[in-house]
Amino acid sequence: MSRAHHQAPGRRRPRTPRRLVPRLLTGSILLVFLVFFVLPVLWLVLAATKTDQQLVHGNPLSFGSWHAFKANWDGLTAFQDNAVLQWLGNSTLYAVISLVITLCVAVPAGYALAMTEFRGRHTLLVSTLVVMLMPTATLVVPLFLEINAVHLIGTMWSIILPYSFYPFGVYLTYIYFTTAVPKDLLAAARMDGCSELGVFRHIALPLATPVIALVGFFSFVANWTNYFLPYVMLPESDQMPIQVGVGSLLSNVPSFNPAVGTLAIERPQLALATLLAITPVLIVFLFAQRFLVSGMLAGATKE
Repeated sequence: MSRAHHQAPGRRRPRTPRRLVPRLLTGSILLVFLVFFVLPVLWLVLAATKTDQQLVHGNPLSFGSWHAFKANWDGLTAFQDNAVLQWLGNSTLYAVISLVITLCVAVPAGYALAMTEFRGRHTLLVSTLVVMLMPTATLVVPLFLEINAVHLIGTMWSIILPYSFYPFGVYLTYIYFTTAVPKDLLAAARMDGCSELGVFRHIALPLATPVIALVGFFSFVANWTNYFLPYVMLPESDQMPIQVGVGSLLSNVPSFNPAVGTLAIERPQLALATLLAITPVLIVFLFAQRFLVSGMLAGATKE
């Protein structure tokens, strides 16, 4: 046999095209994420370190100076006597109180729907699912009429009570208790004489830590980023959360409102206010990341 027809053992033809396509696809996806998600955030961070002229005419991805950052901070906090810090405090108050109420209601409700059979249970589940799928903005007008009927417009409860109504949390905990909690373990506790409340407190609740963290995170983010509801419910500036406050700042930027007077806000100060608005969500995500991953994976397989 000639050497031309003989192939040395152990040698394989390189499969460059087959390996190149997945790499190109992966690189393209990463590039898209970089352009649409990473670069805007980077620009926002760097914008807070510049003067207004540097932001408009300078390199968009260059660092300004700490002196400009300090000047932007002073100008932002001087707006309406530290109104930005008050807006942050309002957002924290509304989000935290409604989060506590949500967890106290959604988790027991999901457990009850998963573990008990009663008349109207299926209808209640379907109603919860339908409300969960409805856009939040569609409920603002009916909620306004209800809150106005009990004379709570302009109070913090006009925000906290609607925030606490979180059907997605109920449905998420229902799915978790249905699929991820061993029924035999709960039945054994009942046979040992534990009441249903005791089973929930001592058995089901400790096992539900991942889904509680998941519901808490989603609820906090939804409450913190809500704009339309507090915009309608709260007429006074000192009651605004940070999201509505940033919208108020936007109307005081001369580039967007040429008729603005002495309370003008420059664009780097607006970028700094936006950073303040998104930082709490980022901090909560970093601290709750481990629980979020386990909560998303829990219930993926049945017992």
